Amino acid sequence: MKIPMTLSRIALFLSLVLLPVLRLHAQSIPAFNDIKSQADLDQAGAALDTALFDAYNRCDLQKLSSFFAADLEFYHDRGGVTLGKEKLTESVKNNICGGDVRRELVPGTLRVYQMDGYGMLEIGVHRFYHPKSNTPPGEGQFITLWKYEDGAWKATRAISFDHHLVAVK
Repeated sequence: MKIPMTLSRIALFLSLVLLPVLRLHAQSIPAFNDIKSQADLDQAGAALDTALFDAYNRCDLQKLSSFFAADLEFYHDRGGVTLGKEKLTESVKNNICGGDVRRELVPGTLRVYQMDGYGMLEIGVHRFYHPKSNTPPGEGQFITLWKYEDGAWKATRAISFDHHLVAVK
């Protein structure tokens, strides 16, 4: 005899399966006070960049917005300024999701600097691919200021600039 799963059983099952995965993700990015060296800082910056843009590339808006501070300021050389977590998340939803855009960090370009008492500054070059349009990829530089507060890293300021098309071999 089959017994249908109740909502509480489903919730329990999901919590048992997902909680370890979420903890593993949280543990992969060290807390501000646990960073003792430049290597730790580099690892934290790379992990944040990877996690943020994995959510961006998959259009996981809930996860993406979890990386943003409520008062986020995002400056884009072509798109202007976007103020606030909700506005940036909505902008990604309207302009990126469904458009088949993929962002990749250009290898060897990520630099991470400690900001004492605050968090870290991340600088690098990223490339955007548009497979559906058959156009060359775009490339630009970025600066992201990360604050560690209440046990979480949040992007508080971001600048994306120097956008141009690139020829990729």
